[in-house]
Amino acid sequence: MLLIDELDRADEAFEAYLLEVLADSQVTVPELGTIRAAAPPIVVVTTNRTREIHDALKRRCLYHWLDYPDAARELQILRAKVPGVGESLSRQVVAFVQSLRREGLFKSPGVAETLDWAAALAELDQIALEPGIVSDTLGVLLKYQDDIARLDESRVGALVAAAQAEVVT
Repeated sequence: MLLIDELDRADEAFEAYLLEVLADSQVTVPELGTIRAAAPPIVVVTTNRTREIHDALKRRCLYHWLDYPDAARELQILRAKVPGVGESLSRQVVAFVQSLRREGLFKSPGVAETLDWAAALAELDQIALEPGIVSDTLGVLLKYQDDIARLDESRVGALVAAAQAEVVT
């Protein structure tokens, strides 16, 4: 099995090279020589859609869309991967991130960012979301300055209040 993660982050020349590698089931590494697969590998290619993948590569792939998990599943993942986070904070983090994904951002936070953010908040000894700490740590969740700038103090406060209310109900 071969995993090619976030192919959309590579340039188009790499895609052309990848087509050749996949067609021949081999790759040449200058320091190691040619490495041949005994059988054609199962290849999994992931993309975050930051740019379109060339049609020649798409024609050779089966397509499967993986959406963000729902809140219940994301909470399960958070509990399993970052067990030191308190229950109330975990629920608030998931509710906040789920709401944030509906904000029409350039790049919504993925599950990895949710986990990183929850761990960061736990390291900061947070037991609940607070607008100030959320604003100070948005860079853990959001990777584009324009997205961070869109969330002014009042919007962050509203999202925090909604996340807290959701946890209470």
